[in-house]
Amino acid sequence: MNSTYKIGFYTAISLVIANMIGTGVFTSLGFQLFDLHSVFTIMVLWLLGGVISFCGALVYGELGVAIPRSGGEYAYLTKLMHPSVGFLSGWVSSTVGFAAPVALASMALGTYVNKIIPEINITVCALSIVAIITLIHATNLKTGSQFQKVLTLLKLLVIVCFIVAGFMYTPQHTITVAPQSFSWNEIMSSGFWVSLIYVSYAYSGWNAASYIAGDMQDPKRNLPKALLIGTLIVTVIYVLLNYIFLYSAPMSELIGVLEIGHVSASHIFGEVVGRSMSIVIAFLLLSSISAMIMAGPRIIKTMGEDLSLLGFLSKTNKHDVPYVAVITQSLITVLLIVTAQFEAVLTFVGFSLSIFTFLTVSSVFILRYKKVETTGYKTWGYPVTPIIFLALNAFTLYFVFVQKPTESLLGLLNVAIGGVVYITGKQLSDKKQKEVC
Repeated sequence: MNSTYKIGFYTAISLVIANMIGTGVFTSLGFQLFDLHSVFTIMVLWLLGGVISFCGALVYGELGVAIPRSGGEYAYLTKLMHPSVGFLSGWVSSTVGFAAPVALASMALGTYVNKIIPEINITVCALSIVAIITLIHATNLKTGSQFQKVLTLLKLLVIVCFIVAGFMYTPQHTITVAPQSFSWNEIMSSGFWVSLIYVSYAYSGWNAASYIAGDMQDPKRNLPKALLIGTLIVTVIYVLLNYIFLYSAPMSELIGVLEIGHVSASHIFGEVVGRSMSIVIAFLLLSSISAMIMAGPRIIKTMGEDLSLLGFLSKTNKHDVPYVAVITQSLITVLLIVTAQFEAVLTFVGFSLSIFTFLTVSSVFILRYKKVETTGYKTWGYPVTPIIFLALNAFTLYFVFVQKPTESLLGLLNVAIGGVVYITGKQLSDKKQKEVC
């Protein structure tokens, strides 16, 4: 009898929630308010981000049922489009897609801790956090699973308490959610769609459970539920949080401010408690770091299983944990931290990752054309929901390219490097097979 531990439904949901809720929702509103001045517009913006993510999750649920294998986009694109497309997706994710956000979150955590305890070195703190969480996830899947579940539960508890306290607070300024005369003009403005780029980044991670499908209990049933319920929970939290930020503090105090959570908490709880918001956000980041260290290596492992050149990356320990892949991703993270290159990498990684998410959602049409069996789950609203995702995602990609052409081209350059690696590896593999024959 196989006694290998499998990830349960609640851990899968916690992985989705933890991957999605990072610092983005606590830092981006101030910059959105440069162009948007209606509470209604802001609510539409964050709700639309949730709609896009939910439509994507609907599709990923069907793909995951048809291809219940770890690796997310890599597994789906390899099967439905071409191994080269799958490899390029896996290349972007495994080289920087997870490592860079982990590096950023770890350094942000170190910065928050340093504000409270100045004696603690930011970089040393970041490296220590990465090392400890890597050790947990590289050793035992059950321990890592429980660790992730507890951290996410505590994160949700803190956020819910903050939202409840916000609604109990009586602001001194007036606020209305009703659309203003200029609200619709704002929604049609370029500022709205540029803001949607950053909102989409804040929602990234809705597909996290797809990366660990091979380690999940009954993935055909649990994967779609985890993706959809996790995304829905985060959408509700994001909309409520942004409303509380606007409800608790006047817009004039929030415009251009990075530490939105601090300003809001200062109004709700007082200045003394507001200062402690730094340590609260630092705590919330732990579950995000853990989730990315848990999910990302599954792509590396799956690539190692398929490509002989990367075979060593698929090695597992006695608990069936891909420890080599976990350590490999964390070593890339460490390199980005010590060289301080994580922010530069993050500016272009989002663009290239969005391209492969776009291709993955579009592959559901190939899945249907090939009539691959997906008993138990079909994309609700097909073909409308995938078309909504693709149209809005394409619009966002266009604005990213127009607003940040250099970073976008760097993202495409990284994809091109992955193409060279794939072609070289394929040639070496074919040559080796000929020699064996």
